[in-house]
Amino acid sequence: MSVIIDEAVTSGNKITIAYANADTLNKIYNDRSLAGIYKTFDYIHPDGIGIFLASKYLFGKTGMSERFTGSDYYLKLITESINKKHSFFFFGHTSEELNKIQKKFPGLKISGLQEGYSFSDEKVIDKINTSGSDILIIGLSCPVQEKWMHKNKDKVNCKVILAVGDGIKVFSGDKIRGPAFMRKFGFEWLVRMFTEPGKNFRRYLLGIPVFIRRVIAHGKTFN
Repeated sequence: MSVIIDEAVTSGNKITIAYANADTLNKIYNDRSLAGIYKTFDYIHPDGIGIFLASKYLFGKTGMSERFTGSDYYLKLITESINKKHSFFFFGHTSEELNKIQKKFPGLKISGLQEGYSFSDEKVIDKINTSGSDILIIGLSCPVQEKWMHKNKDKVNCKVILAVGDGIKVFSGDKIRGPAFMRKFGFEWLVRMFTEPGKNFRRYLLGIPVFIRRVIAHGKTFN
C-alpha cells in the first residue's frame, strides 16, 4: 500500500482507500447502499485477523498470505511520510485527540486538523483544500466516514483520502493494542473488549459470531 500512496502523491492522481474488517462487513451486509459505496473506492485493504481467517477458509492457499492490520500499517505510513515529507490533514475524533498527533510524531508534517463531532461539509472541504495537504486521514467511524468520503471525494484536492476509523488513535498514540504476543496470535480485539466493554461489546461478542456464521454460509455456496 505504501507504493500506491507514494505514487498518488507524486503523480497527483487522486485515490480513495477504505478498510474492511469483520465489523464493517457486518454493516455492509445489513446496508446494501454501503456495499455500493465501497465499490466506488479505488482500494479496500483487509484489516484484522477475522478477514485473514475468512480468506483462508474461503480460498485456501490462494487466500491472504499474511495478516494485515491498519494499526500496524499506519505506523509504517507515519515513518515513510516523515522521510518523504508528505503533508497530512486529520479529520475526525476530538480536537484534544488530534492535538496529540504532533506531540507524538513531531517530525510529521501536519497541515490541518478538524474535529469530527461538529462541522459542516462545506467548511471542512474548504479548510482541507486551503491547507494544501497531500493525504487526508478520516476517522469518523464506519459507515459515517465512508459515506462522507463517497459524497465529497471529488471536492477534496488531497491526492490520498484514507479512512481509518478509530485508527486515528494510532497517530495520536492512544490506540489500545495489548502485548505483542496477543497481536501476533490475533487476540488484540480481546484487549479492546475488556478495556472498553461499553464501546466494543456489541461489535465483538455479538458481531464476531454473526460474521463467522455468514462466512461459513458463504463458503457453502462454493461446494
